[in-house]
Amino acid sequence: MITSMDHFTIVTDQLELTRRFYTDLLGLRVGQRPDFPVPGIWLYLKDEPVLHVIEVKEMPVPRRGVLDHMAFSANDLIRTLGALQKHQVTFRIIRSPDTLTWQVFFYDPNGVEVELDFAPHEAPPANWKTLSSR
Repeated sequence: MITSMDHFTIVTDQLELTRRFYTDLLGLRVGQRPDFPVPGIWLYLKDEPVLHVIEVKEMPVPRRGVLDHMAFSANDLIRTLGALQKHQVTFRIIRSPDTLTWQVFFYDPNGVEVELDFAPHEAPPANWKTLSSR
């Protein structure tokens, strides 16, 4: 099901310091980001957005750790949702603004959030909105 790594996301209450660290020190560049309802930046390696940074006013308590979630590109949305249901994994589905990518979020056994991103042309199940509320 998984076809490649997509991106990592970190949460920060120090957006500018974080931006400078990854751009000035590590060579990533700020690039295009969909119009999400939360502030943040996407940092690119070549033409790929590999690090998403979300700005918060206060860091969450308890802290989720340094890594917020991991994301993978995937295919076969319906089969994947069936597998998650079969294994009784609670998940939520959203349609990303702008890109219309299908995104499925769930937690691994250690509490790490995993995101699977599916191409916009993949058809979701007819009841995807009620599946999302699980």
